[in-house]
Amino acid sequence: MALLVLVAALVLNTALHAAAQPADFLSIDCGLEANYSGYKDADTGIAYVSDEPYVDSGENHRIAADQESRWGDTNLRTLRSFPSGVRNCYALPTRAGTRYLVRLSFVHGNYDGSNADAGGGGGVGGGGWSTLSFDLYLGVDRWATVDKDYAHEAVFVAWASWAPVCLINTGSGTPFVSVVELRPLDDALYPSVMANQSMARYVRCSIGDNKEFITRYPGDQYDRFWWQLGYSSPTWKNLSTVSAITQDSIYTVPLTIIQTAVEAVGNNTMLNITWQDQTPRGRGLKFFMYFADFQNSQLRQFNVSFNDVEPYQYSPPYLTTGVLYNSGWSIATDGNYNISLVPTAASKLPPMINALEIYTLISHDNPTTFPVDFETIMAIKLEYGIKKNWMGDPCFPVKFAWEGVKCSNSSSNTARIISFFNSDGNMCNKPIIVPSPPGKRSNRAATLAILIVVPATLIVVLVLVFLIRRQQRKSNYSTEDPPRDQSELENALQTRQNHGDVLQIVENRQFTYSELEKVTNKFERHIGQGGFGPVYFGCLEDNTKVAVKMRSELSSHGLDEFFAEVQSLTKVHHRNLVSLIGYCWEKDHLALVYEYMDQGSICDRLRGNNGASETLNWRTRVRVMVEAAQGLDYLHKGCSLPIIHRDVKTSNILLGQNLQAKIADFGLSKTYLSETQTHISVTPAGTAGYIDPEYYQTSRLTESSDVYSFGIVLLEIATGEPPIISGQGHIIQRVKNKIVAGNISLIADARLDGAYEVSSMWKVVDTALQCTVDVVAQRPSMATVVAQLKESLALEESREDSGFMGSTSTVSDNTFSTSGFGPSAR
Repeated sequence: MALLVLVAALVLNTALHAAAQPADFLSIDCGLEANYSGYKDADTGIAYVSDEPYVDSGENHRIAADQESRWGDTNLRTLRSFPSGVRNCYALPTRAGTRYLVRLSFVHGNYDGSNADAGGGGGVGGGGWSTLSFDLYLGVDRWATVDKDYAHEAVFVAWASWAPVCLINTGSGTPFVSVVELRPLDDALYPSVMANQSMARYVRCSIGDNKEFITRYPGDQYDRFWWQLGYSSPTWKNLSTVSAITQDSIYTVPLTIIQTAVEAVGNNTMLNITWQDQTPRGRGLKFFMYFADFQNSQLRQFNVSFNDVEPYQYSPPYLTTGVLYNSGWSIATDGNYNISLVPTAASKLPPMINALEIYTLISHDNPTTFPVDFETIMAIKLEYGIKKNWMGDPCFPVKFAWEGVKCSNSSSNTARIISFFNSDGNMCNKPIIVPSPPGKRSNRAATLAILIVVPATLIVVLVLVFLIRRQQRKSNYSTEDPPRDQSELENALQTRQNHGDVLQIVENRQFTYSELEKVTNKFERHIGQGGFGPVYFGCLEDNTKVAVKMRSELSSHGLDEFFAEVQSLTKVHHRNLVSLIGYCWEKDHLALVYEYMDQGSICDRLRGNNGASETLNWRTRVRVMVEAAQGLDYLHKGCSLPIIHRDVKTSNILLGQNLQAKIADFGLSKTYLSETQTHISVTPAGTAGYIDPEYYQTSRLTESSDVYSFGIVLLEIATGEPPIISGQGHIIQRVKNKIVAGNISLIADARLDGAYEVSSMWKVVDTALQCTVDVVAQRPSMATVVAQLKESLALEESREDSGFMGSTSTVSDNTFSTSGFGPSAR
């Protein structure tokens, strides 16, 4: 059994051609003077800027002159060190809910004359760095210890508009950093990375000999670093091809890497990747193994297993990238790891592999500051150029809490900022009150007292007062006391000042009725009908297509629903929720203007409504369910307070360009009023067939009510049938009656004609039944549903990519466990 030592090469020069970088790359050359406008890297075309706008502490340095020839990259010749303070942080601009890769690079280069790298390495751990080390933190959670590697990378989902990346002095030398880089990733890439867990790169390498020590952008569209494996075995044979390899838009591996591979020598020889490691012992590991076969004349088939866990049978696709990964986080407490590729009896060729990624788990278990509070205080810090020890999370860890900031703990593992102080440590006599974020009740205690932090002129104070009062007007409205019917509307218009103008919270466009007539060509094209009223197609002056929902006089939905939708769509922004473009409130005319979803609804595609004659294949069905589930998960856990949709159904899941799914119709939605609230007591409402029986019987509304409704949607997706069929009962019972036979083809939509991966279909059905169990506490969260659906999607994509079909439609005993390997997108 070969001993594989995974070595990260330290040669940094790249043989890449310059290319235009994506606009949302952020590349920071640490230590670059602030008055220097930046530059483009000659090899990659990536533009680097000074770090001055992103950090408030530290000192600029340049590596020693005799070291510069060793480091060809310009961005590695300067650095910022942090001799003062225990925690020093960069604040990186992010979009909440977006997945990112962040990378920090370190080259000491004897910048301080200490000869710390006298052993010849130059980077951290380059032969002479036996004592210098420090920690990296992503937010409040430890990411890594810097003592050996030249670069550290992490993948995370942004939780706010800023991501603090911190260097922690552990008493073993002065922390420093040469380069900080932030790269947005595709939403479907690395699905195991969620709001509550990130991951750090442990290994990313080309196993075949691609002749490059390191490959990055533009070879890798996400600018991941791929090192050449520093090991070869006499039991391995190098393979390569010059043929084009079909790459998936998500799981893309640089072409020069996927065109090379190794295979075991001898047809009956297994291929082992084995090592012993001390540093990540006890931490969860996730593996991504990449394959592309270069021949299609003979069968190449092998069983893949990690540390002798139940194997998964696999055949690498021909001239197409495939990937296997372990769906859970594997742990080997003794530090011994082994990936085995063992040929099957039917295989004519030995196992092969092209590339490998390994990540370690970063759990976000530590308490944090409430995101809205964090963003508010960061905005104040930036607006007024406050430079104290205000770096990283304001409240946690407690020993690093911001000077003068007072926090209060809550039950949700977060803290609220309740006040901060002026420069002499005293509260101002007349503190300015910032209300709770939009959507919270007006009678709730103020969450933040803004007190002048540094001496300021009167005009600055007046501007601040104006901005805060405007925000206060936006937040004072309570959803429990809007006008109740049309007769109250005129009175409400006259008494807006008594309530605070509810529509001031809408920062979108306010339309007049005459403008809506023009936009819709006098309501010429009717595209839908709901409880609120008719929906019309429209086109704005800039040719943006919109859907205009007009309130009908006969509407079953009153002003409560109108305001509920306005409030919900104003305070939520997510790629899988429809966007509110504007509104109309003019005398007796009420309307909402949305982005237009030109592919109709899921219901249309399943039922053939509104001219939708083409049904969706299984891969697309599961993908749109992943997207819809992400939208619901955001409502439940991503908002400042949970929002319950209350009317989840296939007709409220709309499809836009490229069949992207978005949740629509928030007229029945309800918002929690505090972090400690466990349910909402409200008269049951919703659509027959989708309503949670527990909620219907008790009037206790919780997030699990949406989970139940979504489970019904999943059953519709799998079966193609509506929730209720006259004379045949409810869809849950119909599926349960068929499931006892153990044959998925009896359940699956016949229009799919068997074109689905059996395990993928079973997983969706199983997830749906978990969502609809009677005991509310046993239902999964939407985050869990998202993860399970992503696994189902990966199974189906692997079937399509490899070209192999399941041999049976019945339940298999060889289903995937959370510790085993499961296939994913290419």
